[in-house]
Amino acid sequence: MPYILIRQKVRDFAEWKAVFDEHGTMRKATGSKGGYILRNNDDPSEVLVLLEVEDLGRARQFVRSEDLRRAMQRAGVVDQPTIYFLDEAGRPAA
Repeated sequence: MPYILIRQKVRDFAEWKAVFDEHGTMRKATGSKGGYILRNNDDPSEVLVLLEVEDLGRARQFVRSEDLRRAMQRAGVVDQPTIYFLDEAGRPAA
């Protein structure tokens, strides 16, 4: 299963989360199947989003889109996000 992982720093988590939730329709329309939001325990302004996606090609178009860039600006992303395109390689033992 393919995934995208986005690491970003945000000005205010609540502000960021409101825009992220509002942008859910666009994520779903471009093939997101949902995922996880994670925050760095040592730096709560650092947010990671792991999304399972239907197709990495569509995911690449989505992350390069002007729509996503504008949403990140509105959400208060304060750095250049780091984006990884991932394929599942297995699950570790517990």
